[in-house]
Amino acid sequence: MGDILFDQVWKVYDDGTEAVRAVDLEIPDGALMVLVGPSGCGKTTLLRMVAGLEEVTAGSIRIGEREVNDVPAKNRDIAMVFQNYALYPHMSVYDNQAFGLKLRRLARAEIDKRVRSVAGVLGLDDQLKKKPGQLSGGQRQRVAMGRAIVRQPQAFLMDEPLSNLDAKLRVQMRSEISRMQRDLATTMIYVTHDQTEAMTMGTQVAVMKGGDLQQVDAPDTLYRRPTNLFVAGFIGSPAMNFVQATLSDDDGLVVEFAGERLRVDTEAIEARPGLARYAGRPLVVGIRPDATEDAAIARDVPADRRIGAVAELRETIGSEAFVHFTLDAPPVVTEDTRELASDVGDEVLEQLEEEASERKTRFIARTHARSRAREGERVEPAVDTRELHFFDLETGGGIYA
Repeated sequence: MGDILFDQVWKVYDDGTEAVRAVDLEIPDGALMVLVGPSGCGKTTLLRMVAGLEEVTAGSIRIGEREVNDVPAKNRDIAMVFQNYALYPHMSVYDNQAFGLKLRRLARAEIDKRVRSVAGVLGLDDQLKKKPGQLSGGQRQRVAMGRAIVRQPQAFLMDEPLSNLDAKLRVQMRSEISRMQRDLATTMIYVTHDQTEAMTMGTQVAVMKGGDLQQVDAPDTLYRRPTNLFVAGFIGSPAMNFVQATLSDDDGLVVEFAGERLRVDTEAIEARPGLARYAGRPLVVGIRPDATEDAAIARDVPADRRIGAVAELRETIGSEAFVHFTLDAPPVVTEDTRELASDVGDEVLEQLEEEASERKTRFIARTHARSRAREGERVEPAVDTRELHFFDLETGGGIYA
């Protein structure tokens, strides 16, 4: 059995840095668990502790029935794939994949059978005699994965294996890794900074921040019911829009911000029984760009489902257009939103602080490319208020029950 269990796992370095704090996580046998989060959140450290490349400060890690805290890396029956391939340049593709099996003294016929079988799965049949320097980036990554697969380990550990590939090849390799994992039915932990990879590949996704697990759920649940502001802002591209608002009871719940009034759909209210407690109180409203559409296209959308603004920038990407605008409302500035901004870049964090001083909030709306919204012109995004998200202003926690 290749299930993996983290029980109150900590990693504290000699200088006092807490890289991982009290992680409880169970990865079932055959699951593809993606660890995702900003740089420095602890995801790679957690992976390296499973591999035996980092010592566990406190807590326990189990692979199958065995606690592996004190088991040497070579005896853990896991295989790891790194972002830099780590191939032997003087060896052929065949020998790169066979090397680990030769060290384990497997029979030559068994080695040949495994190598050629995996080469067929990964489309490397005609590359076995070549050296890594003769291969493309995608082919070299396949070789690295093949070297892991031939070992038939209890679990695969992948540390941002696609980060060195171009965008088109990343999409192709994502689907190949997912297919491979399903076919092999072997437990996999996949570390990435790219939330698109996380959402498209993982059967379960664990979001981390500052060494702590924030939420572990299926990708759709993370997107639809984020546990807090950080998860809501990190998952989704473009990111969720946040604005401080007031919730009032006017023959139903209405959110008010920047002079706008959005009537909350009954479906959203029923899904969040705890929302009624916030009537008359400030809170954070989250609106994903894909919950909007140009009202001129949506048609017959009532006034209390629209917000008005002047378009500042339009980006057209195929069938979609993203319209940027600014609202006269204070932005949400919390530890979570600062972390999200700094992960994008220092200039984005500075922009957030500047918006706070000016009491302005930037928004992005997604519309169909048919939208006639143009820079400098007024636009009315219609908001699907069934898709509104609500968060406590003080704690950042999602408002549900």
